[in-house]
Amino acid sequence: MHCMLRHNKLLTRFETDCSDVVKMVSTPEEWPAFAILLDEVDRCKRSFTSFSIAHIPRTKNTKADKLARSARALPTDVYYVNSVSPTWIPELV
Repeated sequence: MHCMLRHNKLLTRFETDCSDVVKMVSTPEEWPAFAILLDEVDRCKRSFTSFSIAHIPRTKNTKADKLARSARALPTDVYYVNSVSPTWIPELV
């Protein structure tokens, strides 16, 4: 979310394969153990002109699944957010 805001992408739809993340963002009061993190999510949400988050099963998003699998195969942690893959990540199908 911070990355999208820094790049002035204010009309954004986030998708995740974790249905709990969608539930947490939608009903933060039901997740008191994560209150500090969800407060930060809420602050960020209010900065967007349009914000939505949806669950998308990995079986419905093979490109993201392939990227996640290739990242797990790398010897170090990879944190990458962009709409274009860097050249060092193999082409996705």
